[in-house]
Amino acid sequence: MFTFSWFGYLGFVYAYLFFREKIPIKIKVFKRFDFLTLILFFPNMHFWTASLGKGSAIFLGLMMFMYAIVQPKSRVLLLIIGSAIIFYIRPHVFMFVAVGAILGFMSGKEKIALWQKIMIFAVMFGSLILLQDKILGVMNLQDSENLVEDFQAASEKNSKDLQTAGSGVNMSSYPLPLKLFTFWFRPLFLDAPNILGLITSVENLVYLLLFIKILKKDFVNFIRKSPALVKMSFVIFFSTSFAMTFVMSNLGIIMRQKTMVMYFIFYVIYYYLAEKKYVKLLWLKRRNERMKETVQSS
Repeated sequence: MFTFSWFGYLGFVYAYLFFREKIPIKIKVFKRFDFLTLILFFPNMHFWTASLGKGSAIFLGLMMFMYAIVQPKSRVLLLIIGSAIIFYIRPHVFMFVAVGAILGFMSGKEKIALWQKIMIFAVMFGSLILLQDKILGVMNLQDSENLVEDFQAASEKNSKDLQTAGSGVNMSSYPLPLKLFTFWFRPLFLDAPNILGLITSVENLVYLLLFIKILKKDFVNFIRKSPALVKMSFVIFFSTSFAMTFVMSNLGIIMRQKTMVMYFIFYVIYYYLAEKKYVKLLWLKRRNERMKETVQSS
């Protein structure tokens, strides 16, 4: 238990280093709370990353990967270790991380040499090809002749099996927007199964309020022009969430599984708010300089 709690702690350390290294600007949310401090101390996140199980180890692998991908040349060992942890625990999550990395670095606003883009694409795509049997084996689809139909059948079976528990929900009949809402923000007070569910409901409400902050007209343009790491985080979050909605039908399991992906959207939200604050500060600085020049000239 101590060892796995230590894994979870290291995951939060790497998460902090990644956030702070790429976003040095401090942001206040809800008028008084520091954004980074708030998201680092969500109780549900620490509950599932402090116990004996896959949660703490996969969280460590993901945050280690994100910290290492910032400077892959100097942190290549961490990148390999993080990737290995993700793959051996959840091969399908490694697939989403690889796809996110490819799309992020191919479309990010940074000027990356063509040979580097080709190398990243070749390494990630080659890894997916070589490891496809392991990835498909998660759903027992490695010998499938029709992946789409077999995936739908396996998803429906898993969904029905998970509904038998007391906190089961019939997600298979939900439209996609409601599936995503359930995965990200439920339980939400009325459907909380127990005391843990009530505590999680408060946390989910905060998630919802943070998510609302990016429901702005300029967010689409922000994503389109955002750096590679923002795009990568955005792709990983949505692709993993999308896949999980087809196999999750139990609020208890949802509470545990979403700890893997929520920090990716937190990073996107944080970067979006920090960029808006930076632009505002820059505008104020320039305005003050113009006013100072006007006063001096008069």
